[in-house]
Amino acid sequence: MVVALGSNLAGDFASSEALLEAALARFPEAGLPVLARSSWWRSAAWPDPTDPEYRNGIALVEATEGPHGVLRALQAVEAVFARSRSGKNAPRTLDLDLIAYRREVLDGPDLVLPHPRAHDRRFVMGPLAELAPGWMHPVLGRTAVDLAQTATVGRDAEPLDKNVGSSGAGAS
Repeated sequence: MVVALGSNLAGDFASSEALLEAALARFPEAGLPVLARSSWWRSAAWPDPTDPEYRNGIALVEATEGPHGVLRALQAVEAVFARSRSGKNAPRTLDLDLIAYRREVLDGPDLVLPHPRAHDRRFVMGPLAELAPGWMHPVLGRTAVDLAQTATVGRDAEPLDKNVGSSGAGAS
């Protein structure tokens, strides 16, 4: 499974990167062992670039639960980090999105898979391309590398460590 992580409010942590590391450390106890993770990326806040800058990344996780169970587990991790849903695209301590669950395609009232906007967000597709360049979007039939190159939202997104290369790992 592909999970996107994002933060632009550090909360009680020294930085958003520290908060994201702490969130990742909680994944196994939430039933989501981390198989691999990208580096952290930076990007201007969207849609309001005057908000604090974002840190984003991707984790490939294993899960025994179905997609709705994974969503509940991610929401439980968000709650530990005081995630507040004050408004769409508002600054937040932690945002966890289920981007893809295996190759499943769902269009439900509480869960859409693959994530309906991830393909157009460089701050999602860039880290995914770094981690799993050959990952194929189950609906669009395009790779993470291709989607990262054509994404129109967050075009300024880049790795914090500019010497990061691709690992070539797979993803589901």
